[in-house]
Amino acid sequence: MKNIISESGIRNINALSQRYQKAKIYFHQDLDGVTTALAMKHYLEDNGIKVVDAEIIQYGEKEFAVKKLDASGDIMPVLVDFAHGKVMFVIHTDHHLSQVGVETGTSTSFRQARSNIETISQVVSPKEIFPPDDVELISTVDSAGFKKHDISIDQVITYLFKMDKDQSVKRNKMLLGLVTNKLLLAFKNKPNFLETIVLEANPSIISILSVIKRLMKEGGYAQPSELEQNKEDYIEKMKSYPKKRVEDGIIVQYGAGFMGKPGSYDRYTPFKNNPDADFLAIAWPMGLLQISCNPFKSDRELKGVHLGDIAQEVLSKWESQLKSKVVPLSTIKWISETEATESSVGFTYKDLMALFFNKLEKVEGKEQIINEVETIMNKPFKSLNEEELNILDSIGVNAWQIIQAMSGGHKCITNISGLNYLGRSTRPPSSTTPRKKSKDDDDAPYVKFTKMLQQEFVEKLKEKMEESKTNPV
Repeated sequence: MKNIISESGIRNINALSQRYQKAKIYFHQDLDGVTTALAMKHYLEDNGIKVVDAEIIQYGEKEFAVKKLDASGDIMPVLVDFAHGKVMFVIHTDHHLSQVGVETGTSTSFRQARSNIETISQVVSPKEIFPPDDVELISTVDSAGFKKHDISIDQVITYLFKMDKDQSVKRNKMLLGLVTNKLLLAFKNKPNFLETIVLEANPSIISILSVIKRLMKEGGYAQPSELEQNKEDYIEKMKSYPKKRVEDGIIVQYGAGFMGKPGSYDRYTPFKNNPDADFLAIAWPMGLLQISCNPFKSDRELKGVHLGDIAQEVLSKWESQLKSKVVPLSTIKWISETEATESSVGFTYKDLMALFFNKLEKVEGKEQIINEVETIMNKPFKSLNEEELNILDSIGVNAWQIIQAMSGGHKCITNISGLNYLGRSTRPPSSTTPRKKSKDDDDAPYVKFTKMLQQEFVEKLKEKMEESKTNPV
C-alpha cells in the first residue's frame, strides 16, 4: 500500500527562514502547479526567503531528470503539487489522496483538496494570497468540476474570449480564466515559459494572463486564432481516429494521434466528439492507463463509484503474476534515468528506499551485496560498469509493488502507471541507432499488458454501469 501522510500546515517555517535565505520551487506542469508555485513563492518571501529559481517536474522518467540542488547549500528546494517526494526537498506540499517517496524530516503540508492552491492560499498562508474567485476557478479546472458551475466543454477548450455583457463580472472572469488555462497549456513546453510565469507574475489570473501575452509577443508564439484553428482541425481529425471506439458509453482509445501543431491537443477532445459517453479509457504508449469520467454530464452512470477502487479490482486479476515478476534494480534505474543528464538528480538509493523500503527481493540469491547497492544506486546509470550492473541485476522489486507505488488518482480520474518497467531487459539495447518500428512489429510486452488492463477496466466498468441501472444509488 502507498504511504499516506496527513499533515496540514508547513512546520518549522521560522527555523527554515533562519537556515535558508533563498529557495527554488519545483512544480507540476499545469495551472494548479503554476499557481501553487506562485502562492508558495509569496508565502516564502513573506517569511524572508527569496525565491530565486523555479523548475517544472513531471511524473515518470522526467521526475528523475530535474537538476540537482544541494540541500546543504544556501538554496532551499521546495516541491509543490506533486505526489512523489524526493530526498532533496526540504518542503513538500500536495493535495492528492496519497504521497510516496517522502523523506523523513521533510516539512510537509498534505491536505486532500480539489487543488493545491486551495491549501497554500487559503489555509497555510495567514492571509489569502490569490483572490477567492481565482482559487475557485483553479480548483474547478484541476478537479474538472465544470458541471457544478454550468461550464460547457466549448467554454473549457476555447482560446478566444469575448466579454458577455449579459453575464456577471464574476462569470466573465471565470471564462477568462478558462482561456488563460488553455493558453498556459498550449505553450507549457516552451523553454522557461512556465518558470517565467512563476518568477514574474503576481498571484492573480489577470497577472498570469498578462505575462503569457507578453511572452507570446516576445517569442513570436502562435496567436489565439491559429491555436483555435489547430484545435478545430484536431477535433475533426480525431472523429475518424482508427485507434478509438465507443463501447456502451465508454470511449476506448490508444494514444491521441498527431499533436504537433500548437494548441491542437486537448484532453477533453474525446468527450467533445462523443458527448454522450460516460467515461474515457485511454492507454498511452509509455505504459500508462488513464480512466476518467465525463465531467460535462450530470446524469453520468456510476454515481458514487470510485474509479480508483475499480482500478484495484482490475489489477487484482493479475496480482499473483505481478507479485511473481521481479523487476531488477538495473531495469528500474535504467528506465527511471532515461531522460537524466549529468546535472540531474537521478534515481538514487534514497529514492529506492523511500518508494520500496522492505520490498526488495533477491533475483538470483546472491548474498552480501545489499551494502554495495547504496553506492551503486547513487551513481548515474550511464557510468555503471559490468560488475555494478550485475549486482543490480540480482536484486529487484516485484511488479505489483512498482505499479502500486506509481499509480494513483481520485474518484473521477485514476491512473495505472509504472507499466513501462515490465517486460524490459536489464540493459539498454546494444545498438546506438534504434531500428525504426514497422507496422508489422508487435507491441512491446508492457504495451500489450497496458492494453489488456484497459480492456479489463472497460469490462469492469460495463458491469458496474449495468449494476447501477438495476440498483440505483
